[in-house]
Amino acid sequence: MAVARMGVPRYQEIELALREQVEHASPGDPLPSDAELCARFGVSRMTARQAVQQLAVEGLLYRKPGHGTFVAEHHRHHRPMDRFLSFSDEMRARGAAPSSRLLEAGRAEPSRAEAAGLELAPGEQVVLIHRVRLADGVPMAIERVALPPSCAGVLDEDLAIVSLHAALTGIGRRPSLARGAVTARLATTDEADLLEVTPRSPLLVEERIVLDDRGRPLEVTESRYSGERYVFDVELRSNGHPPVDTTAARSSRKSAAH
Repeated sequence: MAVARMGVPRYQEIELALREQVEHASPGDPLPSDAELCARFGVSRMTARQAVQQLAVEGLLYRKPGHGTFVAEHHRHHRPMDRFLSFSDEMRARGAAPSSRLLEAGRAEPSRAEAAGLELAPGEQVVLIHRVRLADGVPMAIERVALPPSCAGVLDEDLAIVSLHAALTGIGRRPSLARGAVTARLATTDEADLLEVTPRSPLLVEERIVLDDRGRPLEVTESRYSGERYVFDVELRSNGHPPVDTTAARSSRKSAAH
């Protein structure tokens, strides 16, 4: 049994020990189970889980239900908010191999938001594509895409490996403009299982409407990103000020430093 440090709560003692182990481990390395932590530190399972949950929220480790707890990748994927890229193009640009796990593909009744966003006539169905998006085999997001019925041709593609935007372009509907918003919430148990994270881990939820190159509604999409693995980067500029050449500014600072 580990000796408790004076004045340090037991869950923080476990947390510090796990942080040290993560620091010297590689992504994917196994970490002690809740039962092993209970035996090592002489604490309840609830106390052990409290420590593990904190590190999971920070993205330092992740759980695979039925398999155990593992060291997470030590970086997150960053996406600039001022650029419209497909998930596949974005991952390739960052040196990762994109893929998908198809959960559902076919015709379905639209939600009210989908029917309004796609400007459907009463009684029209949508082409629904529901996938888990992966980068180098790691789940990054759960994506639900609703398309107008005229886009049913994309169902002929293998959407586990083919970019949906490439499939849409192939049938003459090139995605051109996206408008949307990002909110945050906690993952449900089902979402956590699909993303291989701990339940109630943070999610970044992006809802957007995509228009084609003729300005016609093309997609209503909800993407639920793991907050442990994904970051949205924002650049804000005050009114009346021209863009700053950040590359030149960095070079100037480096020259001054030398």
